[in-house]
Amino acid sequence: MEEQRRLILNGDLRALLFKFSTPAIIGMLVSALYNMVDTLYVGQGIGPIAIAALTIVMPVQLIMMAIGIMVGVGSASIISRALGANEKERALKTASNAVVLDLVISIILMIPSYLFIDNILYFFGASPETYQFAKDYMSIILIGFISFSFSITANNLIRAEGKPRAAMYSMLIGAVSNIILDPVFIFGFKMGVKGAAIATIISQVISAIYVISFFASSKSIYKLHPRSFKPDLKLSREILAIGFPSFAMQVAGSAVFLFFNRAIIKYGNDMHVAVMGISLRILNFIEMPIIGIAQGFSTLVSFNYGARRYERITGVFKEAFLWTLVVAGLGFILLMAIPGRIINIFTRDIELIQLGILPMRIIVSLMPFIGFQILGGSLFQAIGKTVPSLIIILSRQLLLLIPAIIILPIFFGLTGLWLSIPFANLISIIMTAAFLWWQSREFKEMIKIRELESI
Repeated sequence: MEEQRRLILNGDLRALLFKFSTPAIIGMLVSALYNMVDTLYVGQGIGPIAIAALTIVMPVQLIMMAIGIMVGVGSASIISRALGANEKERALKTASNAVVLDLVISIILMIPSYLFIDNILYFFGASPETYQFAKDYMSIILIGFISFSFSITANNLIRAEGKPRAAMYSMLIGAVSNIILDPVFIFGFKMGVKGAAIATIISQVISAIYVISFFASSKSIYKLHPRSFKPDLKLSREILAIGFPSFAMQVAGSAVFLFFNRAIIKYGNDMHVAVMGISLRILNFIEMPIIGIAQGFSTLVSFNYGARRYERITGVFKEAFLWTLVVAGLGFILLMAIPGRIINIFTRDIELIQLGILPMRIIVSLMPFIGFQILGGSLFQAIGKTVPSLIIILSRQLLLLIPAIIILPIFFGLTGLWLSIPFANLISIIMTAAFLWWQSREFKEMIKIRELESI
């Protein structure tokens, strides 16, 4: 562990970013295939209405994911900073509390989701045509709430201890299992959307089993014995406070889906819901490498912040932004040039493909710069500053996008709905730049203080 710490604090920033981000990028890409593969098989095998039904359920899946991300990101920030400061005992205690927190919150949310499943689906915009497909899918997906959320939390714990490759394997195993099992249950057993849901939860359980076996092995610093799971309320509050911006981002994403679904039903129909479902899954797939870069970036920032190596934080931010610009730029070019061919991967319905071309081009219009906003939020989380991180993260999806979804269609109809996404992105990027300028000045002052102390 000491050798890993010295490497992070003194090694070449580009090499370190690649080392920590590459496994995360691969893992995030493969993880994105969970919902993408379900949509692909369901779209090709059943049709546009089934895609719309899965889109209706997506807010629920985002909330499931949000729990794991909140606990995982919050605990990972504390663990990485503790290890950077050579406080191993605090890191181990944080990991134990994270597992308990994740389990308790998942159970608390899973039970009412079952009890009020019909109300939830109608609230999220299910129509008479999509309701039964959506209920079939959601009623099974909820069974995997605990294993799904735990796998995400544990993945962050593994990455925080400096084992990005092991974290990648946990996501890779689950996603590959889903890719293999989906056609078996959907087509082989002729179970339709129920088969897609069953394949997904089996894959999540397999991923959770791998994580548990990794913790039990000698490869991990976490030795999670039963006696170590005694809750620490102060530490739990710190985990939740740091991780809350990530939770808020996911919940905001769920709220955005809710508003989008209801606005689309008002200004369009179920086919337009399917267009949104396909478009956002494609965008999610392109954003995953950027989020992977941000995850590797966050680990490096937390370690160096804990060790007071502030100049390296600035350096790694510039390096990370360069690579997010490359990734997002390539995705932008592809989606602008051949949107119809990409949509055709999910459906053979000519009407749906034609409906999706214009929305796709509008939505991706500011994609090249989205990495700047994601990295900005990640930086503040990594150094434990909840408020600026929360504002940056919420600005894109909640503070700006939801009002835009409500207002722009009044003037531009359905086109205004698609325009709301680049509009919110633009304002959020400007806000992020302001926060980062302020933080860069603070880093410069902290470097001066450190140098005076060393005299």
